[in-house]
Amino acid sequence: MDVYLDNLTMEFEDITAVNRLSTTIKDGELVSLLGPSGCGKSTTLMLLAGLYKPTSGDIYFGEKNVTKLDAEKREIGMVFQNYALYPHLSVLKNIMFPLRMQKVPKKEAKERAIEMANLVQIGHLVDRKPGQLSGGQQQRVAIARALVKKPKLLLLDEPLSNLDARLRLEMREEIRRIQQEVGITAIFVTHDQEEALSISDRVMLMKGGLLQQDSAPQEMYRKPINSFTAAFLGNPPINFLQIKKTEKPRTFELMNSSQIVKIPVNHEKERIQLGLRPENLYVTNKEDAFITGEVIHLETIGRDTLIRVQIGEVTIRALIDPSIDINVGDQCHLGINQEYIHYFDVENGANLERGNSNDGQADMEQYA
Repeated sequence: MDVYLDNLTMEFEDITAVNRLSTTIKDGELVSLLGPSGCGKSTTLMLLAGLYKPTSGDIYFGEKNVTKLDAEKREIGMVFQNYALYPHLSVLKNIMFPLRMQKVPKKEAKERAIEMANLVQIGHLVDRKPGQLSGGQQQRVAIARALVKKPKLLLLDEPLSNLDARLRLEMREEIRRIQQEVGITAIFVTHDQEEALSISDRVMLMKGGLLQQDSAPQEMYRKPINSFTAAFLGNPPINFLQIKKTEKPRTFELMNSSQIVKIPVNHEKERIQLGLRPENLYVTNKEDAFITGEVIHLETIGRDTLIRVQIGEVTIRALIDPSIDINVGDQCHLGINQEYIHYFDVENGANLERGNSNDGQADMEQYA
């Protein structure tokens, strides 16, 4: 089932939680709503669920306008952050509970519940109570309970936030497996970029109620629409450097430093903000260097070595080959392939390489 949002807006007194949100979620897609706290992602989910009614705009499930339809009539399944399982009921009865509310015959309800338990790989635990299960097992129960009604849309509200790191990894893979096996359209709310990028067909990144970018995960990472998107995605985070034009074409001076940098495009802007991802920087010789600075910090992160380099008043991070012999206090010459440099407007954060095009809907003046 396709889901279509048309200029969806939700206001709470003087706060606009969702601002003119328009998008189409295609049948069978898993789409993540991503963004910082207060960006409007959970409000959007509540609007889809029918728990909030929008101030303006419309929601369509297929060709049906469901904007004013009550939650129980929308044929959705929902998995909450806290799972909301009944502690006094067995796993099987927890899964069967929505079918009881629908007055499904007991024999059929039990068969469907066992089928769902097997799908989420807890068929051997159906006689246990929730208190006897691990966090990951409890979440599987919650997913089975949401799917047993055979909903047309599955909504997941930060379902992994209560799990430890290992279980988070395991369960996000399981959610993707289950979603693809069932073939259901799913919307997944998270503030964790790694979760969103790893399991989604598409990511909708929000800020202040506005959709910043709506694209495939790798597209969003490699071609951010603005500096907010570039900064929100990536760990270690992207480096930003401001440069100002000199008299020579394609030659700029690094702000707060006397260094000169050369870029392959001749922008008209007097000042530009460069975005350099740490993994795209590499140690090179002085002649081939893009920027030079002093190493002020060095640490090993698994298979990578992370260095922090002081350049004038700015510190940047670079992930480098661990076999390189470099120490704190050394002069460090860093190179970058020109294709990996991002160029942003200093005033509004827009990506200068993309002009005013926008995969999402945010106005340029809203970019930061």
